[in-house]
Amino acid sequence: MSYDIKRSVSLYSYQDEYYDGKLDLEGCLRETAKTGATGVELLAEQMIRRFPLPIETEEFRAQWFGWLKKYGLEPSCYDAFLENKIYDNRTLSLGEQINMMKRDIRLASMMGFPTLRTLVSTPMDVIEGSLAYAEEKNVKICLEVHAPFSLNSGWADGYMEMIKRTGTKFFGFMPDMGIFCKNIPDVVRDKARRMGASEECIKIVDDAYAQRVAKGFTKIKYDLNLGKANMEYRMANGMKEMMDAIEAAGGNDADRWYGNVSFTYSWSEPQDIIDNIDYIYHTHAKFYNVHEDYVETAVAIPEVIEAFKKAGYKGYLSSEYEGGEHLRDVGVDSIEQVRRHQEAMRRAIEG
Repeated sequence: MSYDIKRSVSLYSYQDEYYDGKLDLEGCLRETAKTGATGVELLAEQMIRRFPLPIETEEFRAQWFGWLKKYGLEPSCYDAFLENKIYDNRTLSLGEQINMMKRDIRLASMMGFPTLRTLVSTPMDVIEGSLAYAEEKNVKICLEVHAPFSLNSGWADGYMEMIKRTGTKFFGFMPDMGIFCKNIPDVVRDKARRMGASEECIKIVDDAYAQRVAKGFTKIKYDLNLGKANMEYRMANGMKEMMDAIEAAGGNDADRWYGNVSFTYSWSEPQDIIDNIDYIYHTHAKFYNVHEDYVETAVAIPEVIEAFKKAGYKGYLSSEYEGGEHLRDVGVDSIEQVRRHQEAMRRAIEG
């Protein structure tokens, strides 16, 4: 089956350099272009000062599109946050949440983005209430499928039912490659060591993760209470037994931290991509650490990209670097990491 897989960079990847003042917004676009990527994904609330006001101005939009032309880039995805708890004393009403979603759809359209990422916590009622406006603005809403959630599970059933019931072509999924981790990222393990974790307890956690991968993760069912669903997932996948083993080995706070954080990663079969390809409009190519030989030891990049190729995917894989948060005590080089990741993806796509 023919495919048209393009490469993008989420500017979230450069957040450390951005906040340290080493890169501004144009600098992030410049570094993206250097990697050979042709698409750019933007977290506007994170990277546009005084958001959302500048986007409303012709001056800013002229500058934005001028930068894109200068660096040979095109918009791939606009990342939105449904901030339904902006008030101390109440959650936003359904109508207010829909209006916020419509605002972001409008801003995405103004900046040329064909897709909009919404978080896994977005209620279905909000999405359904925004579909007509998304179609009017020609912006597809993509629900991020983030670990420990997965595509082929009860969790996605409710959203899939809504797609089929409405017949919409303006809502689908955005898998995050953090759901395709065969191992706990090595930068996380190394951080645990720097925090004082013992090798015995690290082995307990690593062995428990390997067992979950081998037998298959117990999937999460749909529940709007994500905290409850997440805890049920952890318990169903052996968290209590693993933490008990850590305590029996005399584990300390660093050991417990490593045990807890191991449940933020998961393994789904790449077949999930093939099964759901008609509803996948964008992809977060999450990664944590690409080595000098262009191997990522946690995310199964070649295996997952092969599934996208077999499925005939036509869209972007957008580098999303998340290893930096575990390296801030020793130094982060997001620019080099994104470059390596883009090369790793290029090899897998073209291979």
